[in-house]
Amino acid sequence: MTTGLFDYVLALGDDALVTSHRLGEWYAASPAMEEDIALANIALDQIGSARLLLSYAATVAHTALPTVAGGPLPVSGELDEDALAYLRDDRQFRNALITELPNGDFAFTTLRMLLLAAFQKPLYDALANSKDEQLAGIAGKARKEVAYHYEHAAMWTVRLGDGTDESHTRMQAALDELWPYTHELFAPASAELVAAGIAVDPASLRDQWLATVTAVLTEATLTIPADGRKPTGGRQGRHTEHLGFLLAEMQSLHRAHPGASW
Repeated sequence: MTTGLFDYVLALGDDALVTSHRLGEWYAASPAMEEDIALANIALDQIGSARLLLSYAATVAHTALPTVAGGPLPVSGELDEDALAYLRDDRQFRNALITELPNGDFAFTTLRMLLLAAFQKPLYDALANSKDEQLAGIAGKARKEVAYHYEHAAMWTVRLGDGTDESHTRMQAALDELWPYTHELFAPASAELVAAGIAVDPASLRDQWLATVTAVLTEATLTIPADGRKPTGGRQGRHTEHLGFLLAEMQSLHRAHPGASW
């Protein structure tokens, strides 16, 4: 069960870490100064969750050695949140593909934030009742933050979707591109962890998520695309080319100056 817990917590941490990096790329580049601050704060919330989750994943891994060490662990020597963030290669990351896609325009970032926050909110709400006290504590903190992320994204989705012809067109294009990637968010979790009351099965959240996003998208006069292709593989380490470029930027300083401190 410990190996499954490591994988589960690692995936949650990687989602938060990669999402944080993408949002951080908007700093000083968003449509308004106020939005620079808002996106930076949301990015900080996500990196805060990533730190807690990756730190816990490292702790779980240490208790499982050598079993887990024979699996996806990235480094030898000390394993901590920094090692998991900066010393793994792309195939050792477990984030969902939707988090690593390039930012595109502001419409794309807004829609992605809505789709992710609408998923993370019920996920963390449920995990706050996990029988794993550490995981429950992390989720209890994170759920308050993602509630704001959802509200912020929903406000912008309606504002842009039901705005000008140009903003509506951009939002619909973003939704059409992102929708296929949402299916991966609901891939089943470890049945053993779910049965033990530790993990939440994402598949159980889909109906609630769909009702939430449908209400916002309807108000925004946007049309949900018909289901078609369903890109997947992120949870198994099969990523798009975009993650490699993201990691090259995110990890460069740590790898160039290992062990450096300020």
